Amino acid sequence: MDSPQFDEFDHETHMREAFALAREAAARGDEPFGSVLVRDDVVVMSDSNRVVTEADIRRHPELHLAHRACREYDAEERSEMVMYTSTEPCPMCAGGMATAGFGRVVYSVDHEEIAAFTGDEPAPGSAEILEGTTDVVGPVLNDEGRQIHREFDW
Repeated sequence: MDSPQFDEFDHETHMREAFALAREAAARGDEPFGSVLVRDDVVVMSDSNRVVTEADIRRHPELHLAHRACREYDAEERSEMVMYTSTEPCPMCAGGMATAGFGRVVYSVDHEEIAAFTGDEPAPGSAEILEGTTDVVGPVLNDEGRQIHREFDW
């Protein structure tokens, strides 16, 4: 079997789907984070942040999708997947993604930018945590991703 051609995926469409999920999360009362999991350039799963509304600190979309993917797909299938996420995964999510073994993660807003929005210290970048396991690409559509956080008014 040929390896997936991640560079040929429709990055902008998938990232905008993650943005829509981030906006849904914010409208629901959660922080504005959304993610889609893509295989063969088709979304196979999606999720948005539900930490507040489900009172569960684990309900970051990236971690929840990694959990679901490990239950529903084998390691080879997961290696053919790309996670598009509105904001670079935090260390907790990157750890889950390392276990899942996705082929790539593509983000819009990086870890230093989100720290500036929230007023927190920057967490380690996901590329550091995922090195040797998952390719990390970003920022993609950064201006659009940053606008979501400006609208959220941290």
